[in-house]
Amino acid sequence: MMNCIAIDDEPKALEVIERYCQKTGLLSLRASFRESLKAIEFLNREKVDLIFLDINMPDINGMQLLQTLSPRPLVIFTTAYSQYAVESYELSALDYLLKPVTFERFLLAINKAAAALSSRNAAGMDEGATVFIKSGVQTFRVKVSEIIYLEKVGNYITVHLKDGKILIRENMSDIFDLLPAADFIRVHKSYVVGIRHISMIEVHQLIVSGEKIPIGSTYREALRLRLGID
Repeated sequence: MMNCIAIDDEPKALEVIERYCQKTGLLSLRASFRESLKAIEFLNREKVDLIFLDINMPDINGMQLLQTLSPRPLVIFTTAYSQYAVESYELSALDYLLKPVTFERFLLAINKAAAALSSRNAAGMDEGATVFIKSGVQTFRVKVSEIIYLEKVGNYITVHLKDGKILIRENMSDIFDLLPAADFIRVHKSYVVGIRHISMIEVHQLIVSGEKIPIGSTYREALRLRLGID
């Protein structure tokens, strides 16, 4: 799950970003700001992975704000004006979204952010990257690469591994937060799958390490876009 904030002096534009963040399931929107100075104060205290940043704002515009940050989080500019595109990329912006922003275009930018964050973290992570998963009184250290999929049944989630299973009592969103956003995707209200383990995709299901996993209708389009399927 990527931590992010949104900065825009237009309330309606912030509402769109907030709604899209909730819809993707990949983002945790920590805060929204209509004033650049308040956003800078927050960023001096808190670490985030990604900023949605409007360019045209009073006092300090988005370009100026970005130049004050060191180190810089990933940045996706949002604006109604296309003439800033070249300058935004010169500042190493990840993407440039023209308003009004469609959800499809938003999701493409988020997928790019997930990939960039995964690459940024690659120096500290490898095939041996692990997470700790608590089951009852036991806590297991599990390799991320060995998590095939998560399956929710009732109040419990089964973590399916290459060589076994772990049963936990947890919300799907909470356990999803433990996993690298670039490596996993939710395909159904009851299933999250490891992208590296997907071997085949059909209209209503996909095959993950030989297991058939249903694709929920509300997740089908996001899955198609995430995997680059026409």
